[in-house]
Amino acid sequence: MIRYVLKRILALIPIFVAVSFVIFSLLQLTPGDPASIVAGTGAPKEAVEQLREEMGLNDPFLVRYFNYLKGIVTKFDLGTSYETKTPVTERILTAFPATLRLALASILFAIVVGLPIGIISATKQYSVLDNTFMVIALIGISLPVFWSGLMLILLFSVKLRWLPSSGFSTIRHLILPGITLGAQSAAMITRMTRSSMLDVIRQDYIRTVRAKGLPELGITFSHVLRNALIPIVTVIGLQFGQLIGGAVLTETIFSIPGIGRLMVQALKTRDYPVILGSVLFISLLFCLTNLVIDVVYAYLDPKIKAQYSRERGKKA
Repeated sequence: MIRYVLKRILALIPIFVAVSFVIFSLLQLTPGDPASIVAGTGAPKEAVEQLREEMGLNDPFLVRYFNYLKGIVTKFDLGTSYETKTPVTERILTAFPATLRLALASILFAIVVGLPIGIISATKQYSVLDNTFMVIALIGISLPVFWSGLMLILLFSVKLRWLPSSGFSTIRHLILPGITLGAQSAAMITRMTRSSMLDVIRQDYIRTVRAKGLPELGITFSHVLRNALIPIVTVIGLQFGQLIGGAVLTETIFSIPGIGRLMVQALKTRDYPVILGSVLFISLLFCLTNLVIDVVYAYLDPKIKAQYSRERGKKA
């Protein structure tokens, strides 16, 4: 297992390099001159040119990219912000806790809502309850985040005045953005739980378990759900990674000082190091999330764990 984890960590290196090269290339193709934006409107051309030289914008593309990678490898440095002149790593680490809290609140809402509904839909297949839940799940997947967020603000903040529409200091501030961001994930978990459990329910060994006279509730949780967990865990892990990277709209709507809002501000000012560093940071988190999912597989499925043990025994 340890050898497998180390291999997966080493496999992250080419992914990290590929993502950094693609994002770095795309940022160079975007219109606008960061030096002119930083210098301000009406700045003399000499000052702008001097600023471009200080920022390294006059160097060839490959030279700038190599210097950027060298800074990450040797100093764990993601560069310096053009706008604030502060390290990008510091700005990202300052904004990350808010994004992590939002993602955790969203995935918790998605699991608490999506998993029970999926279980009920699977055990009550083709019933009125099942059809109703599937329609709601389809609506949840289809609703855009910016629209649902604004509707929740209008209902619970403007009209009912139950919950705050901005800020991020208490648990009450997490409710609306957590529901907004987690609604689509809840719908995905619902559909995957239902589909995965229906595949297991149709297996022959479930009929054997029922023939032994075990309670239906025990069969559902001890046999059906347990054997259907791997695809469900996969969806939950992928959704969590997407929640971290896809919180841009939610953080903007609810004025949450997270990485998503930081990226929006950086895009407005052409702060390339902040944009590139944020994307690389989110990509790394997504890859680490997938790694954790693979490790969890071994504990959910004894066959996978036994496979790792056999491979280790052969090498020994």
